Amino acid sequence: MRKGTLKQILLLTDGCSNHGEDPIAMAALAKEHGITVNVIGILEEKVIDQDAMQEIEGIAEAGGGVSQVVYAHQLSQTVQMVTRKAMTQTLQGVVNRELKHILGKSTSIEELPPEQRGEVMEVVEELGETVNLEILILVDTSASMGPKLPTVKEALFDLSISLNSRIGNNQYSLFIFPGKRSETEILLDWTPKLDSLSTIFPKLTTEGLTPTGPAIKGAIQHFKQKRSLRGMLDDEYLDEQSM
Repeated sequence: MRKGTLKQILLLTDGCSNHGEDPIAMAALAKEHGITVNVIGILEEKVIDQDAMQEIEGIAEAGGGVSQVVYAHQLSQTVQMVTRKAMTQTLQGVVNRELKHILGKSTSIEELPPEQRGEVMEVVEELGETVNLEILILVDTSASMGPKLPTVKEALFDLSISLNSRIGNNQYSLFIFPGKRSETEILLDWTPKLDSLSTIFPKLTTEGLTPTGPAIKGAIQHFKQKRSLRGMLDDEYLDEQSM
């Protein structure tokens, strides 16, 4: 099986979207483009917002990803867990499609005999360590997120450290929403390190709106631009080789 690149949107938010496109529809669009959407809802202690929880679960389900609702102090471990779980879930889906193609019938990992199932899961685990990973992080900076941003910064820094042990390449990009002049603002373009978060986060200001749908839409576009650029570079390389 060819080693490819897993594309994830990691959405960190604490409430319901209230501006722009439907975030659930945008998450479904991301899935169509081969991008998994994972959502972590950061709630206040002892506060249960059913509307927010439904939206968080709905976005992740539509985006083929994982959702988790946590309190701020649980965030660091949760970010790592959700990212890893989503990788495994996506790779299992890829392996299931390969099995159906090879065996010519509807067979999933769960339906294999125990010994074969164990061997296949070993392949999934190995792929999880070697596959290239692109994570576009969307951070909600609406007004209520202000006190939580220092925790978000630490959680993302811990995530980058935990993924550094992988053999596969890691690339991160970071958007906030709303931005200063538009619905989204890019703070960090594709990079293998999140070290600069320590200088970026203290300067962030929080606003009232929560344009989650437009943020996911902007993330999809950013992935498409990266793919277009990669294609151009590949074409230039091929042209040089043919000279």
